[in-house]
Amino acid sequence: MFSTQRQAEIMRIVRAKQTCTINELADTFAVSDETIRRTIKPLIGDGLLVKVHGGIMLPDHLDEPPFRRRMKESREGKQVIAARVGAMVQDGDSLILDGGTTCVHIAQALCARSRLTVVTNSAEIARTLAPRNENRVFMTGGELRPDDSSAFGENVLTFIRQFHVRYAIVSVTAVDNQGHFMDSLPWDAAFAQAAFAQAEERVIAADHSKFGHSALIRAFNVDEIDQLITDEPPPPVPAQVFAAAGLKVSVGALAQAGSREPEGVTA
Repeated sequence: MFSTQRQAEIMRIVRAKQTCTINELADTFAVSDETIRRTIKPLIGDGLLVKVHGGIMLPDHLDEPPFRRRMKESREGKQVIAARVGAMVQDGDSLILDGGTTCVHIAQALCARSRLTVVTNSAEIARTLAPRNENRVFMTGGELRPDDSSAFGENVLTFIRQFHVRYAIVSVTAVDNQGHFMDSLPWDAAFAQAAFAQAEERVIAADHSKFGHSALIRAFNVDEIDQLITDEPPPPVPAQVFAAAGLKVSVGALAQAGSREPEGVTA
């Protein structure tokens, strides 16, 4: 039995959503993050929940592949970002997408578009978009990572350098308070940099959980990006950096699909 009604409700929420962040639970119960941490500590100690970065999940989900777990993390935020990209990209556009989970959500949103030309290092994205609506999908060669089935290596970079596209849309691991966009793996940063060099518009897709953190590799400074698409307004400190640099920041989903004009907060 659970010692409090709040613990019982938290277990119900996590069973329904599979994963849940501390911030989400604090908002649900209108209490502080620290109160939630105290509430879940006995549940973690009893093995009923498992602590993950920024949140909790059920123990039996630990056997899932890491990529599938990441697809569920910040899922609502990634879907908001995907909806905005799906409205920004038009039929017949060309784009490069990396293999991050945010871009996989974007690929799913782009299933409503037709005659796209897509260059990607992700087998998952290629599988999603290649069979649909007269799309043309170019999949890079190279060694596939077992985690996410994304290709990496010099062959990947050489391959994408032959294309010129309307958009390069990439994800990042973290965005620090100085406005640096960062990745945890060197090959991911190299792919993103090579993709940006081939695009008319350089777009970062990053949900709110990426802000205020750092990672191993600095991929971009703020002046190397044309647009940041996110699900919630950035925190004040990086928001000031973005505004000073004139970075276009698009927040939230568009009201009407098909419009290139952003509706959320822009800077």
